[in-house]
Amino acid sequence: MKIGIFFGGTSREREISFAGGRTVFDNLDKALFQPVPIFVDSLGQFILLDWQFIYKGTIRDFYPPVSSQPPSLHHLQVYIESLGELSHDEKFEAIAKVGRKIDAEQLPLLMDFAFLALHGPGGEDGAIQGMLEWLGIPYSGSGILPSAFGIDKVAQKNLLKATGQPTPDFRVLTAEAWDYAAVGAGYLKSLVKQLGLPLVIKAPHQGSSLGISILKTEDPAAFEAAVQKALFRRKVARAEWTSLTQAAQVAWVRQLADIREGIGLPVVAVTGKAGHGAYFSIADIQQTTIYHPESLLNFLNLSFEEGADTVSLESTSGETQVLIESFVAGREFSCIVIENQHGDPLALPPTEIVKGEEMFDYRSKYLPGLARKVTPIDLPEDKIQEIRKACEKMFRTFGFQVYARLDGFYTPDGQIFLNDPNTTSGMLPASFFFHQAAEIGLNPSQFLTYLIRTSLAARQRGGLKPVQLKRQMQLLDEAVEARQSEATERIRVAVIMGGYSSERHISVESGRNIYEKLSSSAKYAPVPVFLTGSAQEHKLYVLPVNVMLKDNADDIREKIEHAEAGEAPHPILERIRREAGTITSTYAGQALAQPRRISFEELAQLADEVFIALHGRPGEDGALQVELEKLGLPYNGSGVASSSITINKFETNKRLREAGLLVAEHRMANKLEWQADAESFYRSLETQFPYPFIAKPADDGCSSAVKKIKNRAELEAFCQLIFRSEEDLLPAPAEVLHLGFKEEFPQKDAFLVETLISRDGAAHFLEVTGGLLTSYDEDGLLDIEVFEASEALATGEVLSLEEKFLAGEGQNITPARYDVDPVERQRISNEVKAVLRRVAEVLDIQGYARIDAFVRVRQEGEVEVLIIEVNSLPGMTPATCIFHQTALAGYTPYEFIDRILEFGKARTAKMVTQ
Repeated sequence: MKIGIFFGGTSREREISFAGGRTVFDNLDKALFQPVPIFVDSLGQFILLDWQFIYKGTIRDFYPPVSSQPPSLHHLQVYIESLGELSHDEKFEAIAKVGRKIDAEQLPLLMDFAFLALHGPGGEDGAIQGMLEWLGIPYSGSGILPSAFGIDKVAQKNLLKATGQPTPDFRVLTAEAWDYAAVGAGYLKSLVKQLGLPLVIKAPHQGSSLGISILKTEDPAAFEAAVQKALFRRKVARAEWTSLTQAAQVAWVRQLADIREGIGLPVVAVTGKAGHGAYFSIADIQQTTIYHPESLLNFLNLSFEEGADTVSLESTSGETQVLIESFVAGREFSCIVIENQHGDPLALPPTEIVKGEEMFDYRSKYLPGLARKVTPIDLPEDKIQEIRKACEKMFRTFGFQVYARLDGFYTPDGQIFLNDPNTTSGMLPASFFFHQAAEIGLNPSQFLTYLIRTSLAARQRGGLKPVQLKRQMQLLDEAVEARQSEATERIRVAVIMGGYSSERHISVESGRNIYEKLSSSAKYAPVPVFLTGSAQEHKLYVLPVNVMLKDNADDIREKIEHAEAGEAPHPILERIRREAGTITSTYAGQALAQPRRISFEELAQLADEVFIALHGRPGEDGALQVELEKLGLPYNGSGVASSSITINKFETNKRLREAGLLVAEHRMANKLEWQADAESFYRSLETQFPYPFIAKPADDGCSSAVKKIKNRAELEAFCQLIFRSEEDLLPAPAEVLHLGFKEEFPQKDAFLVETLISRDGAAHFLEVTGGLLTSYDEDGLLDIEVFEASEALATGEVLSLEEKFLAGEGQNITPARYDVDPVERQRISNEVKAVLRRVAEVLDIQGYARIDAFVRVRQEGEVEVLIIEVNSLPGMTPATCIFHQTALAGYTPYEFIDRILEFGKARTAKMVTQ
């Protein structure tokens, strides 16, 4: 079957949709389905996307193409709507760079079935469902009417009230009433009297906690800010704007243009004096539509220079209503409900969301480690059953089909409040969608197959092509049965993930991605293995799929500990697995097992080779490689000697400098020196390294605790944190360094100090990350293929872990923009690649690697490449930019992984014969 995957879209959740579409594309069983990627841009155009763009980190990394964009002084990335009113030819030209424009009537020629990974308006509201019905294309999920209900929170509330189901009390405020002061000064007081405090203020047609605020006090200014946020509006006063530095103004505009945290673009800008209690001023109003963030920056500066007191900004895709609810104090949960083989709702085990903030916001939902997800919710079995039955009842009430995600609260007095049902759940690898399906034994590939089959049945029941769909279901059933009985010899690959470093969560993301790429192939049979323990003792565990798909490394470790303590599976899980037994036996074929500890010797019996998906220590330091070589197990990445050097940034810099390569001035700063005389320690560093300089661990990967130190207070705070004796962070130093929520900061006995690499008068200056792949030529000599480097754009002072590895977070341009002239750009690129190749030769890098560097291009064309660090086991998350680079070289992610594994085998064979 040809499966059209619709992803991207017009909503504010388009980046999560883009990442989810990639997950579906990768995890569809290739023996049953042929994926057809249909990218929906933010103008609503359908694009048959060239495969290499599927693996970009964000939509803005490839679309609109750089060639279609006006120059941006501050390198601000945009969506296509920020290019203004485009002609037909301009739209066609932009699309032609990434794929082929598809008209709606062409869709039936491209696909047998549409899998909808779209979110929010334009994806979950019934619009595209109606179009597909018109075209006669069966599609996933709910039909037109339940989708329309599923997107409208006000309609949901009214239906729940009408059917007597518990829901928090609410009021609706219209934008019109707000704008024209139809609600007076006593409105907030009235709300508090009727609904109590806190108040939850929501945008009623958005998902993923966008446009939501919690008002804790009866504060008119805070209430106004919350209403503006829900309407996707922002007001800035002259005093606020002029108090910002130029860099802060750019950051303000960047944040406002962000569709997740800001209000997005285009905006209608209104200048003048705001009337009391009203959003718009009554006199001297000038309205301007602004599309591009650079234009917005210039507009704000000019408006305040010309005497405006305030500028009010309103998104052109904002809301016309605000939903105001009573706050529910309780335990938050999320539950996926699917249809069973008979078409009846079956609630999967509800997951409790344990968070550090009161609101489960966008970042907490999609970044691993920010919120803990406990499945099932920690309640007695009968109470969990009550939640499940309530969710199944809501599923029926709204007429949902195939699947839905229902969120709610369980209060201290035992009440269940359901709200915000979603007819399309987030489809990232560890989202609730796959996480809960894994608890009945289905991996992502198997679950997607089941949903396609169930969707065909739902569409047939709705009267869409009943005869044709019946035949289609029969053919799919036969293919699934044949797939289950296949007996193919596949290469067993142990994918080792996790670890105990500050990058353990990213390692799990990498490992899962490798597992999923290999499991959808005909060549490999991956075995998920989790590593935990300490530097003194590495503990290995074979994971069942439900444990592998826990939210993060800490959750996986906790499940392992429970299993080792002899805890039986939760009785509710046993019940649900029995209820889903027919589904599991049909699509998975075997029951779930418990995590099992294994020795390295047992690993060699389980696997033919190993893919190490660990980052930092252990994994990149050579210790694990020593154990694998003892057993003759081929592995990915560099050998023992090279790994032991590249894990140490100080030693790496030293070797590169000795070889004549450019690196930052550097030295180690030791805990013993600091403890002996802190003042002398600080003065010594300040004498050698003028502020600002870079401080970072010498033996951890990537961006863990990498900080730009700008003054003595930050230096003291950094030392206090990295040299601390207790595991918990010290609050005061953490505040000085502006550490984010749940940001990891390792404990070390020494750290690396480097001069800050700056532009130094260069005509072009950019940070790049370049990947490479090695192989053996016909003579058995090592051949190094260096890919086109990616230009990395940091929103903060240094690139964060999230920006490097997580979908929708990082901003990377591949290939890097060294120059606007294509010939000159390629000349510079070739020089950069030559330096990266030299780095690989000096350090004896093998397999593959990622090298980070700064590039200066002088006015006269001279190129300077300053190496930052080398990663011998680079992150392999779905969004990492190494996949963007390999795509340019013609390798799909699977082909790249396959070549890495093949090199490992060839190296082991070579070692045996020598």
